[in-house]
Amino acid sequence: MNVIETKNLKKIYSQGEIKVNALNDVSINFKQGEFTAIVGPSGSGKTTFLNTLGGLDKPTFGNVMIDNLDITKLKANKIIDFRLRNIGFVFQSYNLIPVLTAKENIEFIMLMQGYSKEKRNKRALELLDAVGLSKESKRRPGQLSGGQQQRVAVARALASKPKFILADEPTANLDSSSTKNLLDIMYDLNRKEKMTFIFSTHDQRVIDRAKRVITLEDGKILSDKIT
Repeated sequence: MNVIETKNLKKIYSQGEIKVNALNDVSINFKQGEFTAIVGPSGSGKTTFLNTLGGLDKPTFGNVMIDNLDITKLKANKIIDFRLRNIGFVFQSYNLIPVLTAKENIEFIMLMQGYSKEKRNKRALELLDAVGLSKESKRRPGQLSGGQQQRVAVARALASKPKFILADEPTANLDSSSTKNLLDIMYDLNRKEKMTFIFSTHDQRVIDRAKRVITLEDGKILSDKIT
């Protein structure tokens, strides 16, 4: 069953009089439980593609269907609610809330979703332990290294067990041990709960674990391989 499908997806940016085709007629689908890496050189459209899949960016043309719902036609408040309920994001720039502790950042989405204090606390502590940050739970982002912030960001995306995880270079600032631990966590969730993961990455360690590798170049799909 296809859970995500794009149809003739185009995203055009204007730079003065120059128009840039960040995505150029991309039609593709993803099935539930995929563990997919989107690869390609810088400027190939990877981040734009992820942002469009997640409703952070509206396409210039085309459609994004998730569970047969065309999210490109949703109003702003509806798309925000849809993302909250269904999609976990991992951003290259972390996007942690600076005034909250690591634990509070992980709990934040669950708080918005109405989870009880007990459930938020239990899940956040489990994830902090899983990403090796139990001792850093009360530290704010400014007191953490870049790699530690990235681990908090990944834990936050996983916290409410969303249907989909869209991750933009999730291992960019991590050492080999941290990368292996995070990939193990994601792979386990993918296998046990059929959670769908779509990564944009340059990291060969992520690519090696992917079950499907899609290569973008100049906003077009160059290849699509099951590994």
